[in-house]
Amino acid sequence: MKQLVLDIRLDAPPTLENYFAGDNAALIAALQATVQGQGMGHLYLWGAPATGRSHLLRAACDACQGAYLNAREVGNTLPGSPALLAIDDINHLGNDAAIALFNAFNRARENGQTLLLAGDLPPRALSLREDLRTRIGQCLGFEIQPLTDAARSAILSTLATQRGLRIDGDVVTYLMRHGRRDMPSLLSTLDALDRASFERKRAITLPLLREMLQSGLDI
Repeated sequence: MKQLVLDIRLDAPPTLENYFAGDNAALIAALQATVQGQGMGHLYLWGAPATGRSHLLRAACDACQGAYLNAREVGNTLPGSPALLAIDDINHLGNDAAIALFNAFNRARENGQTLLLAGDLPPRALSLREDLRTRIGQCLGFEIQPLTDAARSAILSTLATQRGLRIDGDVVTYLMRHGRRDMPSLLSTLDALDRASFERKRAITLPLLREMLQSGLDI
């Protein structure tokens, strides 16, 4: 997890470097090759909510001045430039938008454009027209693997150490058992604990966390 050496904040812009890769090293390598103009063609990513699909698409676009669109923003045409066009949540494409994406596949070679797509299901399970599903199925596909609880715990402890915080292992265990375990939620909780620790001049312990929960902290 090379990302652990970085200063990662909730308000930090998404990058490929501050994505918690876990078991997705091959996916990150493919995206890095794509933004460097050395990719192997169009890409399709799918995974459950909170696995970072939007983070990855936005990060790739920011890295090479690509264009990011959510499927709900797609009309009956798509831009022929820039070189990278990312479309998120393609499972929500309407009929006209689906036709536009199919046409974008047909024009991609002529336009020198790479498509980077993301959705919640593998290509064969998408509720889209068959010819478009076939095109998506021909993309280089990656299922985004969620972080394990052990990886989340290690990340949380490491980020606390980087901030100079002492966080009891009992706190991390409690958050893994009772809190939301996606990384944005865990980072938000860590920020709240950091502020409380500073204001009250106390270490981050389970009693402190319980006091904050009683005061309305949502984990």
